[in-house]
Amino acid sequence: MSAHAGSLRAANRRGITYVCAAMVFFVLNDALMKHIGQGLAVAQMMFVRGLMTLAILLAVARATGATTRLPRLRDRPLVVRALLDAIGTLLYLLALMRLPLANATAINLSMPLMMALAAVLLLHEQAGLSRWLAILAGFVGVLLVIQPQAQGFNAWALVCLAATLAQAGRELWTRRIDPGVPSILVTLGSAVAVLAVAALMLPLQGWQPMRLAQVLQLAMAAALLAAGYFCVVNSMRHGEMSAVAPFRYLGLLVAVLLGWLVWREVPNPLAWAGIALMVGSGLFLMLEGRLRAVLGRA
Repeated sequence: MSAHAGSLRAANRRGITYVCAAMVFFVLNDALMKHIGQGLAVAQMMFVRGLMTLAILLAVARATGATTRLPRLRDRPLVVRALLDAIGTLLYLLALMRLPLANATAINLSMPLMMALAAVLLLHEQAGLSRWLAILAGFVGVLLVIQPQAQGFNAWALVCLAATLAQAGRELWTRRIDPGVPSILVTLGSAVAVLAVAALMLPLQGWQPMRLAQVLQLAMAAALLAAGYFCVVNSMRHGEMSAVAPFRYLGLLVAVLLGWLVWREVPNPLAWAGIALMVGSGLFLMLEGRLRAVLGRA
């Protein structure tokens, strides 16, 4: 094995670990927000959670010395990434309140396929027929889970898809950020943008008194979100995008489990077939990426 192949394999392994952790954190956060959203407006939840997330990230940034580099938040790639993140977050939460958790997560998980495709078309990563077939199989799997003619598919599914496009753009812009910029600073920029968008939305949706239980749940969601932000930024800064991105499918499995445990939502046979296709294509892309690294053709 060449030194380059070994280095790429190690980078892919780090990226995969980060993205798996991020997906667990994000889905747990989504489930909490969906539960809290039964009594609070989206803008208010985003604002309160955003304040708490920002406090956590500022504490981490200060502890790691990253606050001395706060002027880097004005870098164009960081600004664009943060804006895309804020737009995607708002649209996704609006859709999440009106879709089953598994449906929203499945639509959101078309993003790895978009990113794998972009990695080939825009970042010029190598792709043979097998990778193209795996990407196609993954998209078919997403359609089987979404089921456009099913009752669960409505206009909010399109809002969720728009959120996914914004988030895919966010991940692509992550690759343009100077590697010397600390990940916590990138995460902090996103938190500031999300908080700003929530503040702009507050006058439209209003403010309601909160119970202590809701505040505590939002604090837990903030901690999960901060951890997810940090992990997803690191996942996009390690390894090949097409090898790392498919592991976001872990989030769908977590969402299906939570949907059953909390809301008694159970996917139908077509949805299960779609999940199998998405997970299968993700595993294939991972194995194919490792094989190319071993053979030195990455």
